[in-house]
Amino acid sequence: MIPSALAALLFLSGAALAGGGTETTAVQTAETSQVSVQQASSPAIRTALAIPGEPGGKGLAIRTAKALTVPLEGQQFIDNAIVLIRDGLIEEVGPASEVSIPAGYEVLDIGDQWLAPGMVELHAHVAGTFDINDMVYLTNPGIRASTAVRPGDPKLKKGLAGGVTTMLFIPGSGTNIGGQGVLLKLGLEGYEAMEVRNPGSMKLAQAGNPERWLFRVGRSFMNWNTRNTLQRGVAYAKRWEEAEANGEPLPEKDLQFEVIRSLYNKEAQISTHTQIYQVANMTLTMVAKELGLPVFIDHGTFDAYRVAPRAQELGVNAILGPRNIDVPSTMMMSWAGTNPERIQGVAAGYQEGGLEMIGFNTDSPVIPQEELSLQASMAVRYGFKWDNLETIRGLTIVPAKTAGIDHLVGSIEPGKQADLIVVNGDPADPRCGVEMIFTEGKKVYDASTQGRRW
Repeated sequence: MIPSALAALLFLSGAALAGGGTETTAVQTAETSQVSVQQASSPAIRTALAIPGEPGGKGLAIRTAKALTVPLEGQQFIDNAIVLIRDGLIEEVGPASEVSIPAGYEVLDIGDQWLAPGMVELHAHVAGTFDINDMVYLTNPGIRASTAVRPGDPKLKKGLAGGVTTMLFIPGSGTNIGGQGVLLKLGLEGYEAMEVRNPGSMKLAQAGNPERWLFRVGRSFMNWNTRNTLQRGVAYAKRWEEAEANGEPLPEKDLQFEVIRSLYNKEAQISTHTQIYQVANMTLTMVAKELGLPVFIDHGTFDAYRVAPRAQELGVNAILGPRNIDVPSTMMMSWAGTNPERIQGVAAGYQEGGLEMIGFNTDSPVIPQEELSLQASMAVRYGFKWDNLETIRGLTIVPAKTAGIDHLVGSIEPGKQADLIVVNGDPADPRCGVEMIFTEGKKVYDASTQGRRW
């Protein structure tokens, strides 16, 4: 049922639109409360149907005991805060004593619960159909994971319930370049609404899996072949750059190398499945230093934390997981060459080495996406310091900055999209749970009415 006032408005709008065919159909659909705000043809109908906070609706004010704002710099939280949302965007955030709620705004008081930015997951395989064949060549930069996205996948609903509102869906790691990932929003209907950026990244994989490709290639050959592919892609990007700058005829498009144009223009990043010190160091040497392409360490496990000082120097971030520790064992000594003298926390190792931008991933479904926050919890268990909310930052603003979308998401700041989670405590504390989620101002999950999904 719809409110009587809205029903009257729909009736009057229908009378005004009588004989209009499409418009009348939209009103009739709205009368059964099955029309979306975007489908309704009349501005008056769209305004009446829109929910506070969503695009087209009136404003929403959220009162919270603590807002974890976590900007890149500055104050990381605000006690007794008010967050104003309008048209899907954060309009203002500050102490309740300093923020005035405009007339007409709906107020949502969440009491002692905390408000945090939606989490950003930069290594996931659970948004699609698992039917992309990226094993044909050792480097496949033209393959797009976006073709396999399945918006209604039940696993995404669980990830959302765990607090993930943005994710990078990427190909596998059976070859050195598996193709292009796509950045997606969770909780929205349909692929077009979900897409944040495509390509979201180019997936590069080094030791650990690609050795098994075809005739069992070694690391030297993989490094040569990867460098050769990237060099040809950069040369292609430079030809386009020169033609556009000089007003010359544009080169013929090569779909294999279009993604490297995006990398060269700093419009996307290379997400690198890399682990073990020697291999991670090659990422820094070949991709970051020699070719100057934007790249981040993905996984970064075993003893790869030893690259931390150099990664900090080159501005390469690390998104870690799902393995949390490096342990002394005969097997690891033989395979990876690592031999720590203690059970070494991986995130702690990067932190101790001076790397500041450290985030977390699940490699879902290896670890269920809804357990992303637990990766930060485990990092603390094994020595990661979180005095300045490094755990929350590693789930939000650090991955957002790493993916180049920190102007959209990752913190609670005016102008950013209202991707927010309501939590009954610290989001990185496994004793706490997500109670409510907003994606672009739209409430997309409420545990109190929809039940807990995991």
